[in-house]
Amino acid sequence: MRQWPLSPVLAAPVALTALLPLLVLLDLGAEAESLWDPQWLSVFGQSIALAGLTVLGAVLIGVPLAVLMAYVKLPAQRLWLALLAAPLAMPSYIGAFTFYAAFGPDGEVEQLIGLPTPDMRGLLGAAVVMTLYTFPFVLLTTRASLRSLDASVLDAARTLGLSLPEALWRAVLPRVRRGIAAGALLVALYTLSDFGTPAIMGVDTFTRVIFVEYNAFGLSQAAMLSLHLLAIVGLVLFLESRLGTEREHPGRTLVLHLRPWTLGLALVIVLVVFGLAVGLPLGLFGVWLARDGMSGFDPALAMNSAMAALLAALGAVLLALPVAFAALTGRFGRIMERITYLGFGVPGIVMGTALVYLGLQVTVLYQTLFLLVMAYILRFLPLAVGAVRSTAARLDANLVQAARVLGASRSEAFRRVSLPLTLRGMAAGAALVFLEAMRELPATLLLRPTGFETLATQLWQVYEAGYFGRAAVPGLLLVLISGLGLILMLSGERERHHA
Repeated sequence: MRQWPLSPVLAAPVALTALLPLLVLLDLGAEAESLWDPQWLSVFGQSIALAGLTVLGAVLIGVPLAVLMAYVKLPAQRLWLALLAAPLAMPSYIGAFTFYAAFGPDGEVEQLIGLPTPDMRGLLGAAVVMTLYTFPFVLLTTRASLRSLDASVLDAARTLGLSLPEALWRAVLPRVRRGIAAGALLVALYTLSDFGTPAIMGVDTFTRVIFVEYNAFGLSQAAMLSLHLLAIVGLVLFLESRLGTEREHPGRTLVLHLRPWTLGLALVIVLVVFGLAVGLPLGLFGVWLARDGMSGFDPALAMNSAMAALLAALGAVLLALPVAFAALTGRFGRIMERITYLGFGVPGIVMGTALVYLGLQVTVLYQTLFLLVMAYILRFLPLAVGAVRSTAARLDANLVQAARVLGASRSEAFRRVSLPLTLRGMAAGAALVFLEAMRELPATLLLRPTGFETLATQLWQVYEAGYFGRAAVPGLLLVLISGLGLILMLSGERERHHA
């Protein structure tokens, strides 16, 4: 589908720009005193331990809920699925912030009900928070695999005398192990890349120590730690890419009929999980808003967040256009597209470290809004590319051919036919980038201009100062933004389902 002849040429510099953070880190890391510091062994262990505990928790919660969502007919089925998918749309640092403030000695829960609560700080608390915000990865991938299975195997297992739980364990779950593994690897990737939760909970993972090294002016050490983290993330991405999906001949869809008390218990568990992940932040922010009002909130924070995110959204869509159309023209274009996806695998703290060093070398860029917006674009460009490409791939090639027959050049046919028909994908991609940029914390902490604060950085400052009541308004605004992101995600899934 050669609809835009210049697209491969224009996609190449975009792909090279996407490689820039990695090249900068390699150059900066070369200045480090050594490739490995023995003190980093503890950092490595904490990072792997947090990822392992989170994966375990996400599988234990996500797989049973996937069976429930795939095979049990529920009233308002889409509503229950939306409730379980909601934590995925929220930044985990909001959950970490509210868990940190709510539990432990003198926490908000103890002050409200007068009963002592366990301290959630540390490795275990971070794992609980990360589990609540990542189990939907396992839920969604496992549910997709379960819905593709033929029910006859389960029926045969029941005929041979196995109980329903035994049949599910021995005949169904082994056939969806790749779906479970795919979700588990996504959980591990998210956990390794997350900065806010381990930083707030006091766990010395790679992301937290990178931030500490940056604040101590140890940029070369931060770069070397970033490269180690990228190597681990790259391994996880490689393993995830090697996983296929189970393919079976389509057959009868399985439907499970649970006893009323069993179904009621399952729905109570769903509500408890949703309450901890979404209800607790909303409730706590509501308590603080009622108690402290809007004291200390500056509307400029929302304006700053929106302005930077809007610039990033516009820039990402403009850069995504040639990449998305080039991906439809052949192998070279597809390679360029895959290179741009590198940014999505680079943790925000790593992207920020790389661009801080770039700003120090090109002083005109240092602590400028341009550099911050550039970080957003490089991080979230894949969202725009994916949205534009999916829309462009569905274009009717006959419309372009008709324009050519009527005398339009290739460029004119693109400008007058292909581009207007791609506007919907461009708008969706811009919205996704805008919402993600509004919530981005680590890159913003490192790259924001002096005096330029956003909703996310305000939450961080409130955490450091201990004035939790002042988190109500920025916290609620970020939850609202997360809700919009969930709606956009679900509407996109519905469109792809009907396409």
